[in-house]
Amino acid sequence: MRVEELFIPHIQKFLKENYQKEIETFEFQQTRKEFSGDVTLVVFPLLRHIKTNPVILAESIGEHLKAHVNIVTGFNVIKGFLNLELSDDFYLNVLDNIFEDKTFGKQDQKAQKVMVEFSSPNTNKPLHLGHMRNITLGYAVAQILDFAGYEVFKTQIINDRGIHICKSMLAWEKFGHEETPESAKMKGDHLVGKYYVRFDIAYKKEIQELKDKGIPEDEAKAKAPILLEAQDMLKRWEAGDERVVALWQKMNKWVYEGFEKTYKRMGVNFDKNYYESDTYLLGKDIIKKGLEKGVFYRRPDNSVWIDLSDEGLDEKIVLRADGTAVYMTQDIGTAVKRVDDFGIDKMIYTVGNEQDYHFKVLFLILEKLGYEWAKDLYHLSYGMVDLPSGKMKSREGTVVDADDLMQDMMLTAKEISDEHGKIDSFDEDKKNELYNMIGLGALKYFILKVDPKKRIVFDPQESVDFQGNTGPFIQYTHARIQSILRQFDGDLSLKTEGYKLDEKERDLVKILDQFPDVVEQAAAQYSPAVLANYTYDLVKSFNSFYQNLSILGANTEQQKLFRVKLSASTARVIKTAFGLLGIEVPERM
Repeated sequence: MRVEELFIPHIQKFLKENYQKEIETFEFQQTRKEFSGDVTLVVFPLLRHIKTNPVILAESIGEHLKAHVNIVTGFNVIKGFLNLELSDDFYLNVLDNIFEDKTFGKQDQKAQKVMVEFSSPNTNKPLHLGHMRNITLGYAVAQILDFAGYEVFKTQIINDRGIHICKSMLAWEKFGHEETPESAKMKGDHLVGKYYVRFDIAYKKEIQELKDKGIPEDEAKAKAPILLEAQDMLKRWEAGDERVVALWQKMNKWVYEGFEKTYKRMGVNFDKNYYESDTYLLGKDIIKKGLEKGVFYRRPDNSVWIDLSDEGLDEKIVLRADGTAVYMTQDIGTAVKRVDDFGIDKMIYTVGNEQDYHFKVLFLILEKLGYEWAKDLYHLSYGMVDLPSGKMKSREGTVVDADDLMQDMMLTAKEISDEHGKIDSFDEDKKNELYNMIGLGALKYFILKVDPKKRIVFDPQESVDFQGNTGPFIQYTHARIQSILRQFDGDLSLKTEGYKLDEKERDLVKILDQFPDVVEQAAAQYSPAVLANYTYDLVKSFNSFYQNLSILGANTEQQKLFRVKLSASTARVIKTAFGLLGIEVPERM
């Protein structure tokens, strides 16, 4: 039970007896740091029902609560804000409950199924830094929603067909000399990505040759022989040409094996994969039914469109004149199939903000088609990730591969950890495990602490700093607490009754007590940043407590017991919060 729920019946009784008003809802918030108090009742909303001076009303409610609620030890009024001061015994009980609740913060099960789509890569290149934000964000949202009580399904749609896939295939066929991941000693996704870049090099060369012959650039781009060959390969794939399909299957298998290794290192997984090669025709029957209902219309050239101009959008094609599907057709069909497959109530698409318009159109079309669940579709739109050197381009080979980035982060963590010299006693395997944990933690936290909508400039060196709002700083605090717990030889099951709290102790208990609300807020906003920055605030509060008060050297056994319990509870919340973000925390560091 939240503390506010203790006050509500008393406030309601007071208002009914003194003002003859029955009020159901009240607004509470944490007392601002510059004022004395723990919980604040915002009185202004009550003035809609009770015509009086807000200060007088607040003071009278404060007097009533102090007289009738034993945990209220005092209060003060700042304009229309009633700041209530709570007893030490209340916070001792709060800490005991947090300490004893091994799943503290976990919400009750809700009768709602949610699907979170993330990653959704192309099979013509390895995962890169942009995917890292997508995957890290989508996975964390799925974890948070699960902890908040939803039944969650994690999925991706793998874009395994189209002209871009044929470009890699054609380049390998032309220039690969039967090279394989084994012969090249490369991960399969990296090998295929190499040939995507190789295609672009050959394509640009042919464009230049055509331009040198006096052909205009736009015409040269359309008539470059290698592009025409790729287009022909796509037609043959769609026609089921055995040789092309066999090459497509072989190269895709290489990519999937590579992706799986990357996902494993990142610590993410999926409940189901959808493949564009299976889903790209799914929406055609739905479009046909929509035509019959008048949702869509057919143009003279036989293409099918929808007019969304009344909703402030434009006209959108859903079938080409030759009857072939476009991306929108596929996305309509895939959405319907997912609901049929899983019976989900809500679906969250983790996709970059360059697709904002696409998802507005998709959701509106599904609503117009009569799908009730369409109102519960959500586009988790996020900003791009840049490097200090600028944007990345896959076809030019200027991307930062996810595998290379994770390895670089591990090496950066090694370099900085070795400078601190705190793990000299570790064997090499333990050191490498820790370096990987720190490096990945730094990368994920750097991404997740930022509001999803904001663009990020990723600085690896800054992210691995052991000071400030970074993953390693929080990981180090967890390891520090574990060191304290290993040295404590008392009985943590004992209660700490009648203990007088120091201000630093009280502040830390209050922040710990906020954790369930933070989980709920992060889930409601689909924002891991809410949870990440809460964890940083928690760690800052713990370090202030740690630096100002002795824990194992406390003056009394009761003091020591309380402070160790407080430390243990902090460590557990850090571990839980970081686990929801997909980040591990070390026991030693």
